[in-house]
Amino acid sequence: MSANPSAVPAEPKTTQLTLPVEGMTCASCVARVERVLKKVPDVVDASVNLATESAVVHMTAPNQAALISAIEDAGYAVPMSTQTFGIEGMTCASCVARVERALLKVPNVVSASVNLATEQATVTGLATPAALFAAVEDAGYEPQALAAASSANEALLERKAEEQDGLKRDLAIAAVLTLPVFILEMGSHMFMGFHHWIAATIGTHNSWLMQFVLTTLVLLFPGRRFYSKGFPALFKGAPDMNSLVAVGSMAAYAYSVVATFAPCLLPEGTVFVYFEAAAVIVTLILLGRYLEARAKGRTSEAIQRLVGLQAKTARVERDGVMLELPIAEVRLGDVLEVRPGERIAVDGVVLSGQSFVDEAMISGEPVPVEKQEGAMVTGATVNQNGSLRYQATAVGETTVLAQIIRMVSDAQGGKLPIQTAVDKVTLWFVPAVMALAALTFAAWWLWGPEPRLTFALVNAVAVLIIACPCAMGLATPTSIMVGTGRGAELGVLFRKGEALQGLQEVSVVAVDKTGTLTEGKPELTDLILAAGFEREHVLPLIAAAENRSEHPIARAIVNAAESEGMALPELTQFQSLTGLGIAAETATHNIAVGADRYMRSLGLDVSVFQDDAERLAEQGKSPLYAAIDGRLAAILAVADPIKASTPAAIQALHSMGLKVVMISGDNQRTAEAIARQLHIDEVVAEVMPDGKVATLKTLQQQGKVAFIGDGINDAPALAQADVGLAVGTGTDIAIEAADVVLMSGRLTAVSDAIALSRATIANIRQNLFWAFAYNVALIPVAAGLLYPHFGILLSPMFAAGAMALSSVFVLSNALRLRRFKP
Repeated sequence: MSANPSAVPAEPKTTQLTLPVEGMTCASCVARVERVLKKVPDVVDASVNLATESAVVHMTAPNQAALISAIEDAGYAVPMSTQTFGIEGMTCASCVARVERALLKVPNVVSASVNLATEQATVTGLATPAALFAAVEDAGYEPQALAAASSANEALLERKAEEQDGLKRDLAIAAVLTLPVFILEMGSHMFMGFHHWIAATIGTHNSWLMQFVLTTLVLLFPGRRFYSKGFPALFKGAPDMNSLVAVGSMAAYAYSVVATFAPCLLPEGTVFVYFEAAAVIVTLILLGRYLEARAKGRTSEAIQRLVGLQAKTARVERDGVMLELPIAEVRLGDVLEVRPGERIAVDGVVLSGQSFVDEAMISGEPVPVEKQEGAMVTGATVNQNGSLRYQATAVGETTVLAQIIRMVSDAQGGKLPIQTAVDKVTLWFVPAVMALAALTFAAWWLWGPEPRLTFALVNAVAVLIIACPCAMGLATPTSIMVGTGRGAELGVLFRKGEALQGLQEVSVVAVDKTGTLTEGKPELTDLILAAGFEREHVLPLIAAAENRSEHPIARAIVNAAESEGMALPELTQFQSLTGLGIAAETATHNIAVGADRYMRSLGLDVSVFQDDAERLAEQGKSPLYAAIDGRLAAILAVADPIKASTPAAIQALHSMGLKVVMISGDNQRTAEAIARQLHIDEVVAEVMPDGKVATLKTLQQQGKVAFIGDGINDAPALAQADVGLAVGTGTDIAIEAADVVLMSGRLTAVSDAIALSRATIANIRQNLFWAFAYNVALIPVAAGLLYPHFGILLSPMFAAGAMALSSVFVLSNALRLRRFKP
């Protein structure tokens, strides 16, 4: 037959992908983005819209990563969103791996992480919630939308309580129905007299009928959960822990049913019943699930306690009247009142009154803090002996408590690098176990002693039941939950779960000086004038210039001038020169204040103050220079007292075998004076913000580096370090750039954090060792490898008990972290 010349080749099937694009400003941007997208392999067409800031791409083989890379290489950005939602129905590590694999197949998903302990998924990319939920449902699980942190936690607790109550009820029913079955069958095996009594009274066959009825009830009602989930997963080719239990218990049950009602179908000598095995397997695994649910509830106690700290109501002033309102009705700017013994409702600033406030819940510090007009107060802290009127500066999800809860939740939901290898193993573990069970059955059927069918069935069921990967799936997330929760109680917030693993690997701790090693509240100690200048003239001008700066040193100078009753002139211009100093102008004078290098850049000779500078630096003070109208006017020194906790903190870090490096913008002599006082190993001084990053890169050649800082200029260094630790009394920008937040401001919290990190990772390794060792040791026993030499076989009932205990062991071991002491 000749080819039809008019036939048209079928067009390749394409998939449409829509990406948001940031940074486009004109039509040429649109053309540029379209051009780079069309160059990506498999792209059929690309259309970019400037108004909607989006690109619509048709591809024959969807590859979102390649499209994003092309857009970013062209100088534009594709903003990603991160979605977190709950997932019901997961029981083991295989479930986790299966859900992650399903989510990663959804178009526009860049990464997906699923946590068994928190039962939550975190997905980054551009996929819609509907698409993600559909993927989870197709995988056989139930997605759940999460509300805000506090309400989400309440909903989760409610769901957990319902689950625990359901397990308790089903366990009780299963235990009541299983006990007679166990007594009837195992009593006959263990006591010959009991066997004869059964045969002489109710009869062996009637005993089997009673066991059939009771076991059927166990499997139909309390055990239904295993079959309704296990068999569909098996038929989809993605078996999970439920599949192992379902196949194992149903095999024992089905064999027993045949032996009871159609014994002629079985070979001679193999007519036995295993109803007790099926019933006991279900009961013991329900017991394990119940104990597991109770233990998992305790792993999240830290968040529960944090949520419980929130005040339920607040005394709010509305139209001149004090009203008792629910906390949700407090608005930004409201004026509130707190009486002695009450919890402060929301974050705010004190307008009037004086009291002491217990802030242990955010700082871990037991000593109450004095509060008076102008002081900041934090929601959920406890007011003690006085009354305060304060104005709300943060409410709802923006309060410090809400942010702490969010940080702890994020860290608890994180996945450590150590978990990646576990996930790869567990993804194939259940199919491998089923294959091993089939191999066990075949081996006993072909080469086992008589009754071969009985031996084959019992050992295959034992393999299926004992090899459940629950313990593997719980080993890492439960330790993370308890460890990060304990950290929150100690005032150490792990913003990312990965920081737990990274922190225990550090060998060098780099520390910023001001506000970290020191109080960050320096005082003006020296003002030495050049010839021709007077203090009453110079100090107000310097203070006026510094008044525009937020640096702690600037505040010290301003406070000194104000304390002497000096009036500060108005500025007409102000400029902050990063790493150098400041320049300002009044109506009559030009002012420059900064380091010696700044003065030299202005062409001024600072050698006249050389002796004074050396003396001040040796005292650990920071010398600054001031120039007025182009003339060097004074050298001044500001001392920042070292925090009381700093010496002990440095000593603790040394005792842990860590090298301590101080990085400072101060001159070399000042920095070395402080380093000598604190026994710091290495000093890098006169470093500008970008120099801190370069210094850290050099230190990272020696090993993993942790950096501790608190200022805006520390944010790049916090991001560069392998683990960044921000002092919680510092700025929001520094905290956002950090991996760990030290809420108390105590430097000793650094050693606490490292010790907790080491304890948590050690706990995870213990859990993983026992979870894997348990399977490695007991699967061969369950398969019957010890029988030829020792005559030892593992009953499916004991296999079920051992499997349940393995999960309980892992959870109990993780819960030991709650007793961690710094």
